[in-house]
Amino acid sequence: MSAPVLVIGAGPTGLTAACALRSLGVPCRIVDRRSGPGSAPKGLVLWSGALECLHRIGVAHELARVAMPLTGASYWSGGRRIAKARFGGLENTGFPGPLCVPQPVTEQALHHRLQELGGSVEWETEATEVQVNRGPTDQSVTVTLRSHGAEETVTVPWLIAADGARSRVRESVGIPFEGHTFDRTFLIGDGRLEGAPTDAEVQHHITPAGVLVIVPQPGGHRVFFDTEPDGQSEPPTIEQLQLLLDERGPGGLRLEGIWWSSRFRVHAKVAPRFRDGPVLLAGDAVHAHTTAGGQGLNTGVQDGYDIGWKLASVIRGCDPSLLESFEAERRPASVRAVRSGDQQTRMWLLRTPLARALRNFAMRALSGTGVLETKVVPLLAQLDLDHSRSVAVADLAGAGNVPRAMRLGRRAPELPLTPVHGTAVVSLHAQLAAGRHTLLVYGDTAGECAVQAAAALRARGAADTARVLWVRPGGAAVDQAAKDAGCDVARDHSGAFAGARAPWLVYIRPDGVIGARGGPAGLAALLTRMPSRPSQLTTTPLSRAEPARAARS
Repeated sequence: MSAPVLVIGAGPTGLTAACALRSLGVPCRIVDRRSGPGSAPKGLVLWSGALECLHRIGVAHELARVAMPLTGASYWSGGRRIAKARFGGLENTGFPGPLCVPQPVTEQALHHRLQELGGSVEWETEATEVQVNRGPTDQSVTVTLRSHGAEETVTVPWLIAADGARSRVRESVGIPFEGHTFDRTFLIGDGRLEGAPTDAEVQHHITPAGVLVIVPQPGGHRVFFDTEPDGQSEPPTIEQLQLLLDERGPGGLRLEGIWWSSRFRVHAKVAPRFRDGPVLLAGDAVHAHTTAGGQGLNTGVQDGYDIGWKLASVIRGCDPSLLESFEAERRPASVRAVRSGDQQTRMWLLRTPLARALRNFAMRALSGTGVLETKVVPLLAQLDLDHSRSVAVADLAGAGNVPRAMRLGRRAPELPLTPVHGTAVVSLHAQLAAGRHTLLVYGDTAGECAVQAAAALRARGAADTARVLWVRPGGAAVDQAAKDAGCDVARDHSGAFAGARAPWLVYIRPDGVIGARGGPAGLAALLTRMPSRPSQLTTTPLSRAEPARAARS
């Protein structure tokens, strides 16, 4: 049986999507025109939101083992520090701060995980033509693939386009790329920087001539500059980078060697649509970022995970309208990330003395009042996005009994748990780290609801990707019916929901977002949001033990 999904592009976005599909029991085919995983260390920083996505597909543990945790960021003007923000203080997550890890390492980890899940990438395979077939009752995509001089034409129900900023798929379906390109050339060099501080702090030196950004990374540093366009296209030499470092840096810094450098232009663009029928576009194919804040790689990883779990869910029987939430949720997040990087870059490029003085004053104020850490850092982390207006969330019968902490369309809060049966996790987030559809049934008298839900999921053949977690505030023994039905059972000794009227039910999506709330009367409606078809994947999906192990790392 052929795979129902074709993924074009095996960068971080496409690989994340493919891993998410396979971990939820849906096979896919993934192709890339390159000869193998990327070697250019373009993206360096992984923020909390992307790390949680990678955690759910079993990759974050490996990355955290080799990454460098960044401690903060500082901003300098006229040789003086004007602002500072500390990293590592984000709450309600297992990833309180950003990690620095070169993009090839991330790609290799994702590629290895894809292979563990039974998948592989067809390298040196390029999509040359894409046509959407719009039938009266069905839609599909016909793609011409060229590999080693041979052509193949395939028709698939679904296509995920993660083929980069020059996306052939986006052009084929006629979606424009809206935004602007900065009139500066940007230079990057990765290498050994002698004289640099030993702490893992990102430094921004903002001068009248331009900016210097110094990013510590495993084994060295990255230096980043903006310059006037000079018509050159070749990568900058170490001598050119050193000259700019001497002009803009604090002094005493010397590049002793570089292993990668690049010269490029930066853009701030977002496509007006992320979907054309059965074609879904993600990552750089639909949004282009400046380097400020390291948002491009992170936004792409979250795109890939989002479309992966949603498409897998629809293929396995969820309402097809779930896919309407992909653009509705991911485009606003992309616009916000692009706007954030655009604003930071414009701030770097201020030239007039008055504008620079006002900027410095504002930066001191934001730093002194803690706004950089309480507002700006969470914005960059892309952790707690607001999907409360999404078409994929809803309150159902009995939702009035659900505690306020369980906010519709937001990430589920952390909750310490004591495992009783079927699970070994000690918190709600550890349970959700498996990336499964979860029905949280709360209350000592909610056993019948939990048993009915678990039995229904097992009868559908969906127990591999959907779980029922019965959380009990009391200490009574669990009856045999709950064990036989396959419920995960845990106790809540925190007293966090003591004032709520139990029982109540919450459906939590694979991305950890609360998708629906209700009471026992809303059980049937809650279950319609979960898969209803058995897996078509013959390999073993993501082990529930792996995310729990990663959470302890």
